[in-house]
Amino acid sequence: MQLTIRMPDEYLPKIEKIAKQMGLKKSDITRMAIKNFIAEYNTQDEKKPYARAQHLLGVAESNIADLGQNHRTYLTKRIKNNR
Repeated sequence: MQLTIRMPDEYLPKIEKIAKQMGLKKSDITRMAIKNFIAEYNTQDEKKPYARAQHLLGVAESNIADLGQNHRTYLTKRIKNNR
């Protein structure tokens, strides 16, 4: 199958350099990059919903169960402690 893509001009010299260093064609480098992206995407897709959103949840990072409800109290304490 053939695929045509558009990319920023600054990518081409980098792809050419990598291809030359590895002794491959530019299309080989592009295929490898897409293959790695798909593998990474599939790995993330297999994670449980909590694991995928953990970095977005304050309680997961802070271990403070009521952070959402009492954020003002915790923020005030933190500001006072940093003075």
